[in-house]
Amino acid sequence: MSGRVGDLNPKQAEALAKFRDNVQDLLASLPYQEDFYLLKWLRARSFNLQKSEAMLRKHVEFRKHMDSDNIIKGWQPLEVVRLYLSGGLCGYDREGCPIWYDVVGPLDAKGLLLSASKQELVKTKARDCEVLQQECKKQTEKLGRSVEEIIMIYDCEGLGLKHLWKPAVETYGEILTMFEDNYPESLRRLFVIKAPKLFPVAYNLIKPFLCEDTRRKIMVLGDNWKDVLLKHISPDQLPAYYGGTLTDPDGDPKCKSKINYGGDIPKSYYVRDQVKQQYEQSVTINRGSSHQMEYEILFPGCVLRWQFMSEGSDIGFGVFLKTKAGERQKAGEMIEVITSDRYNAHLVPEDGTLTCSDPGTYVLRFDNTYSFLYSKKVNFSVEVLLPDQTAEAQVQ
Repeated sequence: MSGRVGDLNPKQAEALAKFRDNVQDLLASLPYQEDFYLLKWLRARSFNLQKSEAMLRKHVEFRKHMDSDNIIKGWQPLEVVRLYLSGGLCGYDREGCPIWYDVVGPLDAKGLLLSASKQELVKTKARDCEVLQQECKKQTEKLGRSVEEIIMIYDCEGLGLKHLWKPAVETYGEILTMFEDNYPESLRRLFVIKAPKLFPVAYNLIKPFLCEDTRRKIMVLGDNWKDVLLKHISPDQLPAYYGGTLTDPDGDPKCKSKINYGGDIPKSYYVRDQVKQQYEQSVTINRGSSHQMEYEILFPGCVLRWQFMSEGSDIGFGVFLKTKAGERQKAGEMIEVITSDRYNAHLVPEDGTLTCSDPGTYVLRFDNTYSFLYSKKVNFSVEVLLPDQTAEAQVQ
């Protein structure tokens, strides 16, 4: 049995009755009191009454904190978020489920975090969830049958290393956690289209924030993505830009009146010049010296990601590939992958990424050989990001 209204076995029906009794004090605080809504929380925790109740009580606190009942009409995101946070609601699938688009490529994640707080972005996405929940209710009333889930389309064209910036990934992880914890059983299917070679690495970063049920609903489509979308969505409900016939009244095939395509954020919106980061290691590099760190890359497609800041003065930094295994090499003996340069990391923290096209031992080198007077302390974090093999196999 599916655990939905009209499809409950005796044990599930009994659990629903007990659950309603257990959360009677919460019902007035919920957006819906019907069985379909309570069953979402039960299915999310496999009909475990104690876990379902704990999840729902936590959600009620979340709703109070976000003022969810008034978040659509009584609150507006900052102008920069409204203009540059990409995505939007546009059309319905063949079953009547609302469709939400996330357009990844033009998203200026760093610009957003320099212009708005993480809390502002999470609240904006919570508002979007409330909009989608209301849209499901409208579709239920319009069609005369239950519509509880949404379709998501992730347009990953242009997904690049800039999107793997650690603060951006961490913020997105918080948004995913918010969705999983507070809007369970709301996703029908998620289509990933135009996924580049980097997608398996990006997916591996966000996969820990997704429950197993959500992961099973993700479909990474290949070159035939338009045909697949049209199997699930009528042409008149799919923007012409994505293979359908839907356009804006002015003929725009991208339906920009409904879907925001983001873009680079003007610095005039910035309210801070950096995002505070936590560093995992620190090292003091003596005057006239350098410090090298080796990372073994076993297969192509892995990504090296680093962040660092120096104290007091600038520091040199470069990335090299060793030509001889098992022994320390000087910079001049290795292949220079990212040219060594001096960075004012004492003023602005540095961060970067490198897609390793070849296996081998990569060396990240902090250079203080040019300083004959001062030692330098450097705080840094370095990670090797691996592709998700499941996602990698799906991308065609």
